[in-house]
Amino acid sequence: MIRVTLPTHLRTLAHITGVVEVEVDAPVTQRRIVDAIEAKYPMLRGTIRDSATQERRAFVRFFALDEDLSHESPDAEVPAEVANGSQVFRIIGAMAGG
Repeated sequence: MIRVTLPTHLRTLAHITGVVEVEVDAPVTQRRIVDAIEAKYPMLRGTIRDSATQERRAFVRFFALDEDLSHESPDAEVPAEVANGSQVFRIIGAMAGG
């Protein structure tokens, strides 16, 4: 079971609280995690990644073990600690401005 944290606005949209748990077959990748989230919470389709291109949205970042995985390939395996459920995969809404 993969544990995922979502930004507050996505948890509100999906009517969930706390950490999300999704089942992901190996190899566990960013793409497969987001696929599982969108399958379990269809109202989140298009919020984490673009519906047409399947690319991560510009102001969304992926973290694991305090490392930014946002620019890794979506098909690269996530760290073993995320894959085995001992650590969370974090989806964070980035901020911009000046």
